[in-house]
Amino acid sequence: MERFQNTGQPDWDWWGKLWPTPGATLRDLGIEAGQSVAEVGCGSGYFALPAARIVEPAPVYAVDLDEALLDELGSLAERQAVENVVSVHGDARDLTELLPDPVDALVVANTFHGVDDRAAFVAEAFDAIAPGGSLIVVNWHDRPREATTVGGEPRGPPTELRMPPEETEGAVSRAAAFELDRRIDLPPYHYALVFRR
Repeated sequence: MERFQNTGQPDWDWWGKLWPTPGATLRDLGIEAGQSVAEVGCGSGYFALPAARIVEPAPVYAVDLDEALLDELGSLAERQAVENVVSVHGDARDLTELLPDPVDALVVANTFHGVDDRAAFVAEAFDAIAPGGSLIVVNWHDRPREATTVGGEPRGPPTELRMPPEETEGAVSRAAAFELDRRIDLPPYHYALVFRR
């Protein structure tokens, strides 16, 4: 069984059309200087790299199953002289084994919809976050894929995988003792839920 439904890794060009200032988005979501961060499903680092600049010298653990994307992230970090990104190859449901210590913030951007066993993942995430820390879930709104276009092309996961905020909140709150701190709209096509541990 495939644990995470891969809906394709977009290139930086169209991510830039959705989030021209990813660092500002991360700050809006509560990422602050000095926090340790883990990003699950980090891809080639569109959020991990700006997160590292915000929190340095604290670490950003960039977790992904795709070694090629982690290699690309490593090259980008080296070219940009970002030294506090730690690439972590592994399954996100093994976070407590993959991370050396609980983190202050765990970011799950554009991947929660593809997790098959969400309860197991959320329970593992809870244990991987320090007390008082946050789980940040960024998800596509549950609109038809043909309605979420970037550069004139439909983008994002298949329509049937998309989750309304209430479904995402329920999946998290049923699986672990997280408390919803706030919901943030991220135009044009996303929302974020910030949970406290």
